[in-house]
Formats: sequence, C-alpha cells, structure tokens
Amino acid sequence: MNKTNPKIMPVMMAPRARATDPIRLKAWHGAALAAFVVLVSIPAFAQADGARDSVFTALARWMPLLLKGFIFNVVISISAMAIGTLAGAALGLGQISLSSWVRKTSWFVTQFFRNAPWLVLLFFAMFLLPFELRIGGIIIPLPDYLKAIIGLSLPVMANVSEIVRGAVVSLPSGQWEAAESLAFTRTQVLWRIILPQCVKRMLPPWMNLYSILTMATVLASIVGVSEVMTLTGQVLAAEGGRTDLLLPIYSTVLLMFFIYCYPIARLTLRLEKKFAVKT
Repeated sequence: MNKTNPKIMPVMMAPRARATDPIRLKAWHGAALAAFVVLVSIPAFAQADGARDSVFTALARWMPLLLKGFIFNVVISISAMAIGTLAGAALGLGQISLSSWVRKTSWFVTQFFRNAPWLVLLFFAMFLLPFELRIGGIIIPLPDYLKAIIGLSLPVMANVSEIVRGAVVSLPSGQWEAAESLAFTRTQVLWRIILPQCVKRMLPPWMNLYSILTMATVLASIVGVSEVMTLTGQVLAAEGGRTDLLLPIYSTVLLMFFIYCYPIARLTLRLEKKFAVKT
C-alpha cells in the first residue's frame, strides 16, 4: 500500500489552505488608503489660482460645515439602526414562531425588504409618508430627515431579522431539549437560555450592517436631506464652481467616512475571531 511521506504533506496542503484563508484588514491598509487620498489631491492644490483663496484656506473655511453634515449622517445611521434593530428583532423572532401564519408573514416581510433596493425604499418613505400626522388635536410633523431614517430602517429591519433567525437556528437543538426537560416555557427558553447565547453570534454581523448603513446614509442627499453630501454640493456652488476644489473636498468627505467606519470593521473582525464557534 502506498504511503504518503508525512514530511511532504504540509507542503501539499499549504497552497490549498492559503487559498481559502480570508483576507484580513490590517492597520496599514487604512494608513495606505489615507495616504493615497492625500496624494491624489496634490495636483488639485497645485492647480489653485493665486487670485483666489488657496485650497487649504477654502477647506479650512468650510470644514466646520462639512463636519456638521457628517455628524448628521452619523445621527441618521444611529437612529435608523436603533429602529431597524428593534423591529428586526421582533420580526426575526416571528420567523421562528410556532404559529404558521406568523412565521410565514414574518418570512415574507423579511425577504421583501431584504431584497428591495435601499434607494427605492428611501423614495418610498419620502413620497408615501405624509408631511404630518394628526392624532386627535395633536399635529406631529414628519420632516424629511425623519422620513429618511424610516426609509433606511426598513432594509436594516430585514437584515437584522435574518441575523436573529440565523443566530437562533445555529444553536444546537440540545439547548432546547435540555430547557424543555426542566419544564421551561418557550418564552423562558428564548429569553433566559437561547437569546443570551445568540448575542455574541449576532454582534459581529450587526456591527458590519451598521457600517454599511453609515456609508449608505449619503443616499439621503438624493431626496433633499441636508447631510454631508448635500452640503458638499452647496460648498462647491458657493465657491463659484471651482474645479480645483472637487477632488480635495470629496476626498475629505471620503476620509471622514473611512475614519469612522474603519475602526468598526477592525473591531468586527476581532469579535468574529473571539466569538468564532469551534466545531
């Protein structure tokens, strides 16, 4: 019988192992991207007209306004994530309900909003929601930014629903059987045994979803919400359409999102490694 030399087995296995290893983000990846953005902006600084303010001066003058707009993007992302998480958690639990109609309805709503384009859902919320709600004698206004938050929370809700459902299903069936043998009700099993174990499984994909949502908040500029991209266009218009400001200003906005989202991506990878389920 042919025997494989154990000394050459690692060599034979190495290429396949390297091919399946995921690419991990490192700190120097972020530094390299930041340096690249700065380098590609250098020609714009060199083209600045001496009769007008320099690019540095223009950026310094408008930076507070851009930062204010970016903070508004962050507020939109946090609000949409909060609403989507609450609604998605309820929808995800509905997908594992013992009631057939609840389970099927939750599945349909999840798949509908999960596979719908984010921009279409945003337009749906902007144009179909009323400008104000009348409850008795109380008038509740619905400004554009609130509609944008609701529109962005819909796909978040659907994705969180799948995260919750997947986390619950991923637990071994022995967890349910052991709890039932101790005469726990289904509600007690979910809240005291199943969901606490699901938190560490749900946290990395939840954080990744939030990072994606933050980058998607710029879609609100299309429907007229005054966030960072809208303000960027206003800045360029106020500067008289200076072409030498295009690349520096948009690169600055890019760096804002990168500096905010990159640490989230790094932390997500750490949590994935820490909470990895060993088989």
